[in-house]
Amino acid sequence: MQFTSAVLLICGTLLTSPVLAQQTPQEMSPAKLTTFMHGPGLQHGLYLLEQWHKKPPHIKDLYTRAFTLFEADPKASYGQVMADEQIQQICRAHDMLHIGGPLLGDVTKNGVRLWMRTVRPATIEVRMMIDGKEKSFGPVETSVQSDLSGVIKVTGLKPSSSYAYRVLVDGTSVRVLGAAMMSTAPDDSKKEKVRICFGTCPHRWGLGNQTMMDLIRSRKPAAMLMFGDIAVQGRNNHLGLHRADYLLRDLRPAWQTLVSSIPVYASWDDHDYFYNDRAGIPKNYTEKDRQGVRQVYTQSWNNPSYGFNDERGGIFYRTRVGPCDIIVLDNRYFRSGQKGSFLGEGQMAWLKEQLQACQGPFIILACSTMWSDYVSNGKDSWGRWDPEGREQIFRLIETHRIPGVLLISGDRHGARGFRIPRAGGFNLYEFESATLGGRKGPPASRPEWKDVQLYGISDTYAFSEFNIDATLDDPEVTFRLIRVDDGKIHYEKILKRSELTPPAFSQE
Repeated sequence: MQFTSAVLLICGTLLTSPVLAQQTPQEMSPAKLTTFMHGPGLQHGLYLLEQWHKKPPHIKDLYTRAFTLFEADPKASYGQVMADEQIQQICRAHDMLHIGGPLLGDVTKNGVRLWMRTVRPATIEVRMMIDGKEKSFGPVETSVQSDLSGVIKVTGLKPSSSYAYRVLVDGTSVRVLGAAMMSTAPDDSKKEKVRICFGTCPHRWGLGNQTMMDLIRSRKPAAMLMFGDIAVQGRNNHLGLHRADYLLRDLRPAWQTLVSSIPVYASWDDHDYFYNDRAGIPKNYTEKDRQGVRQVYTQSWNNPSYGFNDERGGIFYRTRVGPCDIIVLDNRYFRSGQKGSFLGEGQMAWLKEQLQACQGPFIILACSTMWSDYVSNGKDSWGRWDPEGREQIFRLIETHRIPGVLLISGDRHGARGFRIPRAGGFNLYEFESATLGGRKGPPASRPEWKDVQLYGISDTYAFSEFNIDATLDDPEVTFRLIRVDDGKIHYEKILKRSELTPPAFSQE
């Protein structure tokens, strides 16, 4: 189909389903609109592109042409698609030098990493004023092999400090939406305070919510953690459509303004990976398919590291932001379909080592699916696939008296918090925050949860944060669940490190 014909067809008929063809998205019921936004086609992507704000015609034209090419070839790369003459004409006419980023990540007390994706192979460079002098970082080359992406490591900065920056592509400064500020983390060798925001399941629609992204930015967190169902909507092994969904992400102003100033840490869940509830090497797919999905993912994010960084794969990692250790698990890549394979032997061994090596007063332990079994009886998570492995982790925390572990999770739309009672009155705490997409999920609460549930909401946009104060003799963390509709704190809980330290009897 010719490009112009495709545009006319889409403009003339937004919906292709016979059932929905009589309605525009604006006329649909909430349930039908949710179904529509999950849709795989160009018309669904075009709706999402302008769901929150109208876009200039050239952005719609670029997305339309790129999607058409990505969809036509399951192996289509950014290098191939962006080389298309129609796309290059659009980019030249509008002085577009990049189509993704800047996306900040991997923040430390002395630096930040910056990810970019260019419209053609190019050099990228970061410049900023440090102690009254302009300093340059890079250049780094983007290439067809890197999917036109590149990461620049900015170093030599001072802890807890902010710096204005600019990005150059082939020597020309590019426009950056948002503040274009880099802020370093607190000194992790000192007793400091830090705020870390988190949430899951924005899917493709939540990424365009400007009100939510602005509210997150207004909290001035040191980092934003996003674990699962972020940008890709169940594309299986169609790598072209994985890339099309990342393009949709990067064309959203709300997303651009967030990630140009707040470092983001990501992980995947089933929809980013293959499809709903799929893991490991799904039936009728291959090891090559799994590796391909991982490669697209690693070239589209800015995490500190990705799994084993060798042929074993995975995307798990450990990092630290100020006085808080962060461990991010990969509960998709290593499953074999058998019980006990939730993390895989290698990742489980790695996790046990990392938990014992953490030095901070608090440890965020992130899993994209829920730790507890209260919601949906542990569907697609530990309770279904590896309750014994979960018990090993909890017993390790207790046996070694590892303090300050905060469990965070997602997957089941809505936000719910639970105590997970252990022997002798000790409790682990789980904070689920799957509300970045504002979708309705399982019940927000049930009568049988009344003795263990902390909070529960559904069918609304919200995000969560941890405020860690390590300056106290007994460091404490304040959890907050913040609604987007009114900006108010829906729930707050303060926990001291001593409350999150297993008692000595647990060693017996």
